[in-house]
Amino acid sequence: MKLTIGSTALITCDNWFYAPNGRLYRGVFGTVKSISNAEQALGIKVNSRSADWFVEIGNMIIAGCQIHYAIRTDEANTHRILELKDNVSSERPSEIYNADEE
Repeated sequence: MKLTIGSTALITCDNWFYAPNGRLYRGVFGTVKSISNAEQALGIKVNSRSADWFVEIGNMIIAGCQIHYAIRTDEANTHRILELKDNVSSERPSEIYNADEE
């Protein structure tokens, strides 16, 4: 199912990124607001070696070249995650940023 404006999606990125809250994440969940070129998204023209398409999702803009997977979904676990490692359970923050919350 393709991404459409107004739908919610989970996008995973090729690299860790800083979200507006200052924490590092690997994915972002939120409402897709636009899919546009650099001039529309950032207000600048780019050269041919730069990414020329962007996804605005929630309060973030992601360069198309950084998108690894994009999934149309209504929910994603952006809360703390219970992890079991070597028979020891612990909680850790989610690696998915909720761009609709802030």
